[in-house]
Amino acid sequence: MQNFRSITGIISILFSGAVICAAGNGPSKLRPVATYSIVARDPATGQLGVAVQSHWFSVGSLVTWARAGVGVVATQSFVLVDYGPDGLALMEAGVAAPEALGRLVEGDEGREVRQVAMLDAAGNVAAYTGERCIKAAGHHVGDGFSVQANLMLSDKVWPRMKTAFENTTGDLAERMMAALEAAESVGGDIRGRQSAAMLIVSGEKQEQRWKGVLMELRVEDHPDPLSELRRLVNVHRAYEYMNAGDLAVEHGDNEGALRQYGAAEELFPDNLEMKFWHAVALANMDRLEESYPLFRTIFRRDNNWRILLPRLVLSGLIEEKAVDTILLKVE
Repeated sequence: MQNFRSITGIISILFSGAVICAAGNGPSKLRPVATYSIVARDPATGQLGVAVQSHWFSVGSLVTWARAGVGVVATQSFVLVDYGPDGLALMEAGVAAPEALGRLVEGDEGREVRQVAMLDAAGNVAAYTGERCIKAAGHHVGDGFSVQANLMLSDKVWPRMKTAFENTTGDLAERMMAALEAAESVGGDIRGRQSAAMLIVSGEKQEQRWKGVLMELRVEDHPDPLSELRRLVNVHRAYEYMNAGDLAVEHGDNEGALRQYGAAEELFPDNLEMKFWHAVALANMDRLEESYPLFRTIFRRDNNWRILLPRLVLSGLIEEKAVDTILLKVE
């Protein structure tokens, strides 16, 4: 994607790490960038999210912006990255998303080729599509969400995204994923596909800005980025179950821990690490007989896990006696 900024009749374009200058105010000589995205809030949890797909490398590094308890921004088309951090700063200062977007658009000389959406933690949302964004381009602002697209195959994209988001059940990631997939189902980007991203933050404001990030996934370059993004969403959910299982162990809830580990393995059945820590947890619960089949599968597929197991003793993660028994019983 590119930065397009008019300064005293000169447009400076950031492209692939190099600065390119072009005379004039129009974007006719610029490389077009196509994107469809969604910003949304989950009313049940207060979570805030932004997701995007584009025929452009590493789209998430420029388009998606979020801060827990503050808001989310999608800045695209001939993207001016400043809308992301500047929009979040205004919303953090108490400016509602529509006013924040209005202020930034008003001060942007390249507004005609911008497309931006902003959503604050209270659910206020606004979007802007410049008159010179490459067609098909447009947006729809709904209740607690906005969908927007430019350089699409047809003007069916953002209406289909709206319908998919409103009619899909599940968590915020699932609903945003459905919106992206709906865009692709009616043609999406006229030039094809390349990268995708999803960023979800908590609705609770955090003292440290790096906290409160619940999901941050990027597919930088892939022939089918949405399928890969969906796979990563499922992997992320699996690891959330693993984390919940570890927490249950800490609280002495062994049965709860095993349920969480089992749920993780259902989502990611080929992951040996998940099986390994599940087996270790069983051993620590004095349920060695139940751990043997897991360890057997793990060791046969990758002997490095057998080498690793005794090393856990010094870290206090398993008792030496249990390790000796496992290595004796499991061939």
